[in-house]
Amino acid sequence: MDEVEVISVLDAEQQVLVGAVLERAAEADGKAAVSEQGRLALRGPREGVRHLLRYDEEHRLVGYAQLDGEGTAELVVDPAWREAGHGRALAVAAEVDGARQVWAHGGHPAARRLAEEFGLELFRELRQMRRSLPADIEPVLPPGVTLRTFVPGQDEDAWLALNAAAFAHHPEQGSWTRQDLAERLAEPWFDPEGFFLAERGGRLVGFHWTKTEGGLGEVYVVGVAPDEQGSGLGRALTAVGLRYLAQVRGLDTVLLYVDADNPAAVRVYERLGFQVHEVDLMYRKPASDSPLP
Repeated sequence: MDEVEVISVLDAEQQVLVGAVLERAAEADGKAAVSEQGRLALRGPREGVRHLLRYDEEHRLVGYAQLDGEGTAELVVDPAWREAGHGRALAVAAEVDGARQVWAHGGHPAARRLAEEFGLELFRELRQMRRSLPADIEPVLPPGVTLRTFVPGQDEDAWLALNAAAFAHHPEQGSWTRQDLAERLAEPWFDPEGFFLAERGGRLVGFHWTKTEGGLGEVYVVGVAPDEQGSGLGRALTAVGLRYLAQVRGLDTVLLYVDADNPAAVRVYERLGFQVHEVDLMYRKPASDSPLP
């Protein structure tokens, strides 16, 4: 009988099976069905995270969903097993486990239809923007600001403090822990030479962490201390990273993610030549309703 198993930690075999489903889905859709944070959570225990495994009658894994401690769900169905009700079964199971909102990465049509069926409303749009490289933007740092690169084993605490301050308004980035940082520093793509730190009088006031993966560069995170915002530091740091990705890494395309409801940041990136490439959509139940039906 078809079933959905809900567990807190995946064993080694389950990690392989889920990874294979995610890989096949990404190949078919041209887009990862689970966020970077979600993919990292496959590896071991995470507070509040639950994994939902959908099996068919022969106990083959045909779908997967992940629910985090904030009630946000991501789900995927193996391309070979779509249009058979597995996505809906995962959504129902996620609701029972407390889901209040769900991502539709890339605005996948099946995810949008499922959201409509469940009466969910769109409330967040995360834009992926891209531009070609090189970028003819000259980095001009504010007076008194110096630049260096991240030193593993030395800069973690100062960076986490600045990240929390710079993204105090952000539901995900601003809550990074030492574990979140350590996991990314251990990733194959991590390059300390592409992680730029801005200092004023020895105090960390800004950063641009670049990423290179799959032949694409990424403005992974740009952050500026609250008392430095409006100084032009963010633009200068962005330009530093773009120049590095083009001249040192030899890349011809760079991407970034920005929330549509942050018009100031969107305008900055548009002026830097970025254009919308695709969107991730988050849906939720109207505030007056209970979780999912």
